[in-house]
Amino acid sequence: MMIRRITTLFTAVALSSSALVAATAPANASASAPGTQSLAEVLAADGSGFDRKAGDFDILDNAVGAVLAAKPDSPVAVLADGNTKLTAFAPTDAAFRRLVADLTGKSYPREKRVFRTLANAAGIDTIEDVLLYHVVPGAKVTYKMAKQADGAKLETALGKKLTVKVNHEGRVVLRDADRNDKNAKVIPALRNLNRGNKQLAHGIDQVLRPINL
Repeated sequence: MMIRRITTLFTAVALSSSALVAATAPANASASAPGTQSLAEVLAADGSGFDRKAGDFDILDNAVGAVLAAKPDSPVAVLADGNTKLTAFAPTDAAFRRLVADLTGKSYPREKRVFRTLANAAGIDTIEDVLLYHVVPGAKVTYKMAKQADGAKLETALGKKLTVKVNHEGRVVLRDADRNDKNAKVIPALRNLNRGNKQLAHGIDQVLRPINL
């Protein structure tokens, strides 16, 4: 898989301190210190390609791989450095499907078609910016912390901020730069992914937008 090869490549170099993205299963935690499993390792764990599972991260995985293949020095590479502390908000495949439907007015059932449509419509530089907007470098923000931080502003790796809101149902909501569309919510079943390590992720149901589309 592309991201697996990229992960191997970048473990041999010093990586940038800003960046991106996501996860799946929790890792075994050390009682004395956080582990160093990277989010790239977690993303690569379920194999290559696309599937029909709307609640995992195949499109995100491929988006990260495409950026790093085109721009090896991208700060997105920090996701392969498990020694760098960060929090990533990881859009599910369903979230990317909603984004593409919003951008094109068409709904595509297959993940591969969604990814190709997004890549063609947005381009690598825009995809890179969007990915970086999902990363909060230098901090581990657990779900419990987020629920206690209504109104807090998080500085992202893109240099633009997200606002944390807790709605009347107690759900954690992320307010992005696009004021005209639904805000992303953290999916409770996908919270605190890669727990016990320096890089933590939370699955979200919408792709965060760094501009008003």
